[in-house]
Amino acid sequence: MVNAFLRNNKAVAGLLTIIRLYLGYFWLTSGIGKITGGFEVTGFLQGAISKATGDHPAVQTWWATFLEYVALPHHELFATLVMWGEVLVGIGLILGLFTNLAALGGIMMNFSFLLSGTTSTNPQMVILTIFLIVAGANAGRYGVDRWMMPYMRKRWQNRKGHKKLAPAV
Repeated sequence: MVNAFLRNNKAVAGLLTIIRLYLGYFWLTSGIGKITGGFEVTGFLQGAISKATGDHPAVQTWWATFLEYVALPHHELFATLVMWGEVLVGIGLILGLFTNLAALGGIMMNFSFLLSGTTSTNPQMVILTIFLIVAGANAGRYGVDRWMMPYMRKRWQNRKGHKKLAPAV
């Protein structure tokens, strides 16, 4: 019942648009600040790795291992992914363009920051983003998705060589 309400109600779509714009603005300004301000992740990664020790570590060992052996050696790549990921998530949410994909990218970054021991605004952003994801297409009703999703659906169904799958027996 609540799921249908989130996915179909036009008034909820208006509230989701406000949430979408708020999150999009936050992501876009954060990403632009990183791009224009010279962003480096090495210190952040080393700090997260150092939080994986003690009786009650803020960072789980498996995540610290990933950071130490994958992210840290490729810190330039991860810095680029974070900067441009934030910008693209922000643009997607503000425009309501591929809203669910943008929300998914944003929540993945939020969880990465949380797993790295950083709280900040990430928990509230996760909670708000869950509403966007659960709402599905209704989150982009008052955005570019209103036109883009039917267009993409039609293109997908009418693509050359499209064959319908036989029903499972």
